[in-house]
Amino acid sequence: MDYTQLGRTGLKVSRLVLGTMNFGPVTDEADSHAIMDAAHTAGLNFFDTANVYGWGENKGRTEEIIGSWFAKGGGRREKTVLATKVYGDMAEWPNNNRLSALNIRRAADASLKRLRTDHIDLYQFHHVDRNTPFDELWQAVDVLVQQGKILYAGSSNFAGWHIARANETAARRGSLGLVSEQCLYNLMERRAEMEVIPAAQEYGVGVIPWSPLHGGLLGGALRKEREAAGRRSASGRAAEALKNTARREQIQAYEDLCAKGGYEPGEVALAWLLTRPGVTGPIVGPRTAEQLESALRALDLSLSEEFLAELDGIFPGTGPSPEAFAW
Repeated sequence: MDYTQLGRTGLKVSRLVLGTMNFGPVTDEADSHAIMDAAHTAGLNFFDTANVYGWGENKGRTEEIIGSWFAKGGGRREKTVLATKVYGDMAEWPNNNRLSALNIRRAADASLKRLRTDHIDLYQFHHVDRNTPFDELWQAVDVLVQQGKILYAGSSNFAGWHIARANETAARRGSLGLVSEQCLYNLMERRAEMEVIPAAQEYGVGVIPWSPLHGGLLGGALRKEREAAGRRSASGRAAEALKNTARREQIQAYEDLCAKGGYEPGEVALAWLLTRPGVTGPIVGPRTAEQLESALRALDLSLSEEFLAELDGIFPGTGPSPEAFAW
């Protein structure tokens, strides 16, 4: 396993991040525990979750599954860089969502209880809260840091200017500020390259791409569609994209290129992200141990400059801002 620093911090994290969103809704507790054990065996130390995972009436269930895994001992908690998130609705009563100082501190305590731990390594804001000033947000974070309940703060789904404003506000307060940003970033969705990633690099913020396979679209969706012979169809983001003829042709070109190189499409999509400037590591969300094994193989995949250029030809990037739209 290769490790890297998380942004400008001294924290070492694995180049792949174990996403746990499927734990509970899709993968039962026993299998979830087995996947986390397999991740540790492979050297993967960076686990990501959120307080709302479990969804619906089961919000918080994913954190509980991780907590029960930590409770088994054996150094499981000590070996894990634990990241969770705050923002989503956890109850219908006011102040049980978003990023008010009240909710941040209340949600952190609730996550700690579910996770059965005394601290969160990386506490992330799941979305920008336009109704809460960054001074209030950092006031709450500073208290949690002083109490030893969290170590670092990160963001998710922030625009480039949000990252800048958040960190400038933190600097004025003498706080560390954001050290990571989770954003939607993959071969098909490269808009983060315009401003989010340049802002993150400028401020020493590690980039953690989510949905690296774009909802499965980059995981061999067309091949799987043919193999299923109509028995199972794509869903979510992949299903919507495959309705578009131009997108289908683009994905077909991608799968043909991967086949020519003897590569699995999903592994190429992950390996490509690992070549991108500013990227700490993509989040992989395996439903099974086999899917985790496939993701880990991407770490050993070395893509040539010629192959990378062909990928750019199929999935052209947006270019940096302001050149992308101004010149």
